[in-house]
Amino acid sequence: MRAGTLARTATAVVATAVAGSVATEPQSPWYLALDKPACQPPPAAFPVVWTALYADLALASAAALDELAAAGRPGEARAYRRALAANLVLNASWSWLFWRARRPWLAAAECAVRAASSAGLVRRAARARPGAAAALAPYAAWCGFATALSAALARRNPGA
Repeated sequence: MRAGTLARTATAVVATAVAGSVATEPQSPWYLALDKPACQPPPAAFPVVWTALYADLALASAAALDELAAAGRPGEARAYRRALAANLVLNASWSWLFWRARRPWLAAAECAVRAASSAGLVRRAARARPGAAAALAPYAAWCGFATALSAALARRNPGA
């Protein structure tokens, strides 16, 4: 894996993590008052899970991009970079929609789009490097779980 590619994907992922973290307020009275579903993980789980998934996303994406470059497929590499950028924007946007705008249904809908985008990254990575796709699968699965959790929060708190 080329250091430059990893540096670029890691920088993009770290920027996403920071942008999302700035908006996140798990101790806010609004959030604490929400009726949460039984499948809600403890708050301490989210930073651990997201950190691991973000690291995975940066590494697997760099591997896929390097493979596409080595195979002489610059168009697919550009398409992957665009898909990754869109996914990262969606990732950070959820925090702003849920925590700051306090719009659980809008956040759930946005989360569904992010889950589809994450599955798309897995498909793109599979065409480049199957191992990278396998590494991205947990990220896509967690985004699917996050969609279900977001929808459950919105459903249980219609006036939120």
